[in-house]
Amino acid sequence: MTDQLTGSAPPRTPRGGAPASGRDTGREARPTRRRSRRFQLAWLFMAPSLLILGAFVVFPILRSLYYSFFDWTVGAASQPFVGFGNYTKLFHDQQFWNALRITLEYTVVSVVLLVVLGFIAALLLQQDTLANRIVRSVFFFPTIVSLVTIGLVWKFLLDPDIGLVGGITAALGLPSIAWLQSTSLALPTIIAVSVWKSLGFAMILFVAGLKGVPAERYEAAELDGANRWQTVWRITLPSIRPTMLFTSMILTIQSFQVFDLVYVMTGGGPVFHTDTLVNLLYRDGFVNYQTGYASAVSWVLFVIIMLISLLQLRLFRYDDVD
Repeated sequence: MTDQLTGSAPPRTPRGGAPASGRDTGREARPTRRRSRRFQLAWLFMAPSLLILGAFVVFPILRSLYYSFFDWTVGAASQPFVGFGNYTKLFHDQQFWNALRITLEYTVVSVVLLVVLGFIAALLLQQDTLANRIVRSVFFFPTIVSLVTIGLVWKFLLDPDIGLVGGITAALGLPSIAWLQSTSLALPTIIAVSVWKSLGFAMILFVAGLKGVPAERYEAAELDGANRWQTVWRITLPSIRPTMLFTSMILTIQSFQVFDLVYVMTGGGPVFHTDTLVNLLYRDGFVNYQTGYASAVSWVLFVIIMLISLLQLRLFRYDDVD
């Protein structure tokens, strides 16, 4: 009677007698349970990798942060807590500032050369012809060789007495040059070897970026009468900005972490003129066994890399509307 007075129809009950809301709730619950089971299975499959990652990556990182607040020396009777003492000592250490300066010089020069030369090589070799493929393979081959091998080979080649380079200069009547023993030539020589090794890597990244530029943009530029330089400056460079960001960030991080090449070719010499931050870290941590101080160096290096990466993200920021 109340329903008739208010003019509203009573709720319809399905033939099974159960209300429709209950059946809808059951339908919604089944996919939820199914997603929950899939989520649990995903964690089960990832568990071995997560355990390895935690044991060999996350735990050592946190442990090094813990060590950096102690005067932790391997084999010492006590490991006293010094707070930020290691960091204070680090900023008053002339060897640290020397290593930081050399690392910055190495990084800036090598990254700029790799980005510029890699981009030019990619422009010249972007067409998929047989000759270009062969040349790209030749450029890329040093990238797959380890830095230790590269360092040993070039150390032998540059030896002023028995090296191939010294033999060529002697045959030409030129004076013998001690490339790795000279305080003015050792760092430029290491930079040159590093650029030679990584040029193919930068080139391949830029080739991939160039292939992602829509052909319509070049067609529109050609119709507008743009020349080759204007097309590169106005079309190519803005279009590959994400590739430029990725390449520069990867190369910067690799350059700040350089160790193998320096250790094999010069060991940080002559007279610390090629002593990088990672080389300093290795010497303090694994030669002098000052684990706390070496951990502080590693965390300062991490902060420097993070700040420079954020600066690069700011400089090369990319928006789809660009």
